[in-house]
Amino acid sequence: MLSETDRQLLLKIARQAISAAAAGLAVPTLDLAAFSADLQANGASFVTLTIADQLRGCIGTLEAYQPLALDVQEHAVAAATQDYRFPPVTAGEVPLLLIEISRLTPTRPLAYNDWRDLIEKLRPGVDGVLIKDGFQRATFLPQVWEKVADPQEFLTHLCYKMGAPGDLWRRKKLEVFIYQVEEFKENI
Repeated sequence: MLSETDRQLLLKIARQAISAAAAGLAVPTLDLAAFSADLQANGASFVTLTIADQLRGCIGTLEAYQPLALDVQEHAVAAATQDYRFPPVTAGEVPLLLIEISRLTPTRPLAYNDWRDLIEKLRPGVDGVLIKDGFQRATFLPQVWEKVADPQEFLTHLCYKMGAPGDLWRRKKLEVFIYQVEEFKENI
């Protein structure tokens, strides 16, 4: 678990990066040497942006490939400017944004026999779920369980997100991976 100081610093890094990007300015350069070992270590994160409880952008990675501080900064900018579901965040919207950061554990395969077994093995509210079918893949963070609590509906929506028929998870054995998150957000 990150310290409260590190959590607040990551939220500050994200907000500064989003503010700069929305204003068309360069994202601030981070002095990694000034950060804790946890923020310098490679980490995987998702940054979720909402305005008045409505999703405004969400982008991240499942694989740790860069220092956590840089990962959060990169995905904060991407969530604000590159989420294909939304136009880029404007400078006027920045003060309205609520920023949430999810630090991910490594994914691990979930072995299951059939769709009924899969339903039994999922842990709503605990597990983030990644499904794969060939080159197609999609994930939902554990927080999505708050909006889609039924495991069958959860998997159906995940298939839709992947661009597949909603019942694919029942008809075909997909590759399924799970992970957990440490989630925190601004206190606004």
